Amino acid sequence: MAHSTIGAVVLLSLANPVAPAAATQPAARFVQDRFCISFWVDPPCDERMDEYYRQIAEANFTVVLGNSHARKPEQIARQLALCRKYGLRAIVRDIRASAAPPDDPACWGYLLQDEPKVNDFAQLAQRVRDLHATRPGRLAYINLYPSHATPRHWGAATYEEYVSRFLREVRPDVLCFDRYPLMNPDADERDGYCENLDTIRRHALREGIPFWNFFNIMPYGNHYDPTEAQVAWQIYTSLAYGARGILYFCYWTPRGREFPRGGAIITADGRPTRHYDQAKRINARIRNLGPTLMKLTSTGVLRVRPNDDTGRILAGSPIRSLTDGDYLIGLFRHADGRTAILLNNYRFAYTAWPTVEFAADAARVVEVDQTTGRELPLRDDSPDMPGVQLSLDAGEGRLFLMPAE
Repeated sequence: MAHSTIGAVVLLSLANPVAPAAATQPAARFVQDRFCISFWVDPPCDERMDEYYRQIAEANFTVVLGNSHARKPEQIARQLALCRKYGLRAIVRDIRASAAPPDDPACWGYLLQDEPKVNDFAQLAQRVRDLHATRPGRLAYINLYPSHATPRHWGAATYEEYVSRFLREVRPDVLCFDRYPLMNPDADERDGYCENLDTIRRHALREGIPFWNFFNIMPYGNHYDPTEAQVAWQIYTSLAYGARGILYFCYWTPRGREFPRGGAIITADGRPTRHYDQAKRINARIRNLGPTLMKLTSTGVLRVRPNDDTGRILAGSPIRSLTDGDYLIGLFRHADGRTAILLNNYRFAYTAWPTVEFAADAARVVEVDQTTGRELPLRDDSPDMPGVQLSLDAGEGRLFLMPAE
């Protein structure tokens, strides 16, 4: 992923999967204890390392993926110490020459390999078993290709076969992919991004595991530099499909021919770009949603396009009616039995003001406030108009809860 425009990430547990065939593995499984907000390309291990990790925490990230710069045991130890200091978790590089992987409270798991083919799965499964034996309950991290790669990349005839075999042979605890949709005037890949999200969502639900995904925040190749609304669109769309983790490509700007513009969240020489404050703002909202998102199980995703028959699309859903527009609607079951709805503005260039009728008395509907994380009564953003009108910024999503039936 660090050197490719295509990729997907799968996070594997270092513990026993549910399937009986894996009954010889340790009983402890990885348990995701917080919503994951992370990135690709960690900061350098130099004299400013403490400052770098303070900046990461201040930008409301929750997990550091140590794929690039912390490569030696002493660097990884320092990385973990700084994650402890700033309340972060880390997925560190797996150093096979080391006698034992780091064992630290801040360590969520270990990076094993980037973009394997099917014929790599057997040796990867053995490496996962080895880590199971020494560090049960931690993640073994492997990065897979996305659906717009090719059979040559996957080593399989189809993406379905590639993902299915990976799940069956390597038994992950968390499934995650990366895909960077073009949102250019002459090339719009957003629907393909959503199709990939839906594929991963379906596999993750079948396995009973959470999924995460990477998205783009920097210019490279034929990708424009995304606006804050385009970044938000990628994130809230992922949430509508049920993601329990979102990861930026990239945090620290990588060097090389593929990345000449230098416009990730932090430049290659350590200067925050405008994307730093953008990510900080968005991450703050997602962190506040996180505790609720971790309690949700996806039950469906509805797409409402302009001029669609919304009555037909919404039939049987927790939304009775929705005025004409362009929306993605994530449907969920809360752990306490309530119904959750994430309403996403599918347009990243325009705000939306839908009038919404929920399948419950409006007085019994609450919204998860993105500035505090608290549940607040449903607010009508245009009280002088008929019905309940909601304001959605470009690319934004809002999360509502209805009482259990």
